[in-house]
Amino acid sequence: MSGSPAPLIKGWCPGALRPMLSGDGLVVRVRPHGGCLSRVQVGGLAELAQAYGNGLVDFSARANLQLRGIKPEGHAAVLEGLNALDLLDTASETESARNIMVTPFWQADDGTIALAQALENSLRHAIVHGGLRLPGKFGFAIDCAGPPVLRQGSADIRIERTEAGSLLLYPDGAQTGRLVDPHNAVEQAMALASWFVRSGGVCNGRGRMASHVRHVPLPPEYNTPVPLAPPFTPEPGMTSAGWMAGVAFGQCHASTLCALSTMAPLRLTPWRMIVLEGVMQAPDLAELLQAGDARLRVAACTGAPACPQALAPVRALASDLAPHVPAHAFLHVSGCAKGCAHPQATTLTLVAQSGGFALIHHGTTTDQPIARNLSPERLRAHPELMTKD
Repeated sequence: MSGSPAPLIKGWCPGALRPMLSGDGLVVRVRPHGGCLSRVQVGGLAELAQAYGNGLVDFSARANLQLRGIKPEGHAAVLEGLNALDLLDTASETESARNIMVTPFWQADDGTIALAQALENSLRHAIVHGGLRLPGKFGFAIDCAGPPVLRQGSADIRIERTEAGSLLLYPDGAQTGRLVDPHNAVEQAMALASWFVRSGGVCNGRGRMASHVRHVPLPPEYNTPVPLAPPFTPEPGMTSAGWMAGVAFGQCHASTLCALSTMAPLRLTPWRMIVLEGVMQAPDLAELLQAGDARLRVAACTGAPACPQALAPVRALASDLAPHVPAHAFLHVSGCAKGCAHPQATTLTLVAQSGGFALIHHGTTTDQPIARNLSPERLRAHPELMTKD
């Protein structure tokens, strides 16, 4: 898209051992085991965010948690704290490969957590002893608690439960997979990851499964159709696992995290929402969004100045425009063309350029805009501009 400089594509996600420098300090991403955090871990993360960062905590679209504004001189202390909380990997190579998204609605007897733990162990062994090297954004989704809820999330290898109760393993983007059982599901998932590498899925350290399977035939045993499923629409409220609450733009203060640590363990989601395990009613915390909040219909990245690639602040604008987003529409406000907050196409997209915001209908940040050079002031004064053709 013209009108703005091309953003720098790094091709990897931050971690704890390999943080990313942003405009507000280091971004330290924490990958919880099985997507779960105990109350002790939640409280410990709040303390680290307050002591060594700017007190802001992000919930990512990969169901991870990020501590923002970590001072470089405090990074070692943060690592020590994460290690004490059992949230630190032994090496950056194993940490970066541990991209495992887990349905937050798992039950104790459905085998989801056992699969996640076994997959972690197998990944670690394959990297340390087998020399496996996967792209930095390559990931897995374990979605076995009922009808699939993670299909809109970023993953390359998926394990789902069929209506008959079997496990289906398939590559993202494929129309066929193979049936597996709990005893060989992880082994076959790792074999599929190895096939991806051997068959040329990695180029210059990058690659995603959905793009690869468009050009390379799957192994013949992948012949079971992947059933269609309606898109899952997450809503704050009671779930089978506990109360799910939204977080505006996926960010809250450490004080909110500290308060949550007194209530329940947390399950993270790829929808920038959190599930309070076993909680039966809405928590009384100002930063948690309940059903119907207009901000649930908006995605916005960190924006300037916290992100050095962003060409404008975005979150204040996103908050102001949220009440004007139609009930069945979705707005994405992005500080640059990378579109980190919501890579998928949306009803309405505003992307910052050097001369103002470009407006895109039914597309992503890199699609052709229907209007350019829209100032924040004009958008606030005339929000109806967003929906005009």
